[in-house]
Amino acid sequence: MVEVPEYSLAPSVEIDPRTSALIIVDMQNDFVHPQGKLFVPDAPATVPKIRKLLDLARSSGMFVVFTQDTHYPGDPEFPIWGEHCLAGTWGWEIVDDLKPREGELILPKRRYDAFYGTPLEHELRLRGIRDLVICGTVASICVHYTAASAALRWFHVILPVDATSALHPFDMEAANRQTAFLFRGTLTTVDALRVRSPVTA
Repeated sequence: MVEVPEYSLAPSVEIDPRTSALIIVDMQNDFVHPQGKLFVPDAPATVPKIRKLLDLARSSGMFVVFTQDTHYPGDPEFPIWGEHCLAGTWGWEIVDDLKPREGELILPKRRYDAFYGTPLEHELRLRGIRDLVICGTVASICVHYTAASAALRWFHVILPVDATSALHPFDMEAANRQTAFLFRGTLTTVDALRVRSPVTA
């Protein structure tokens, strides 16, 4: 039996939409749909929570990023996980309930970390982004390594824990602990997030 050290959830988090971005990690059919090739059983329950975050981001003008796990035949990840998210297939597509809109960044990525080999940091710096609200699947893999990479670049990570899913409860708790302790990220819930009202003259 391993005991996870305690971490706290912030009861209220205010974000500035001008300097914040929502990153939705790998909410694709192969992970979220029961018929997907690498189905995460807890992922479907997070879709309404992520949808709420997406609506909040869109209504406030936040920058929105969808990462899209992307592989091709013979990918070296397949011996680890099996074939999944082949480019152009149904399993590779983002789930219908979270379809991106025109102007939102769809970011194909080849590894767990959404910064590795992609223009993500460039796009965030161009917009003066400092705070990243990160959600999606899998909590201990692509969400975790994206959050880690963000923190190493001195972005502030905000993780709504009820908008992430993992393959095992231990993985979820370990990833949350790392985000809170090692990355000094803010753990919270979807309902605790508030958008700062613009200052008026």
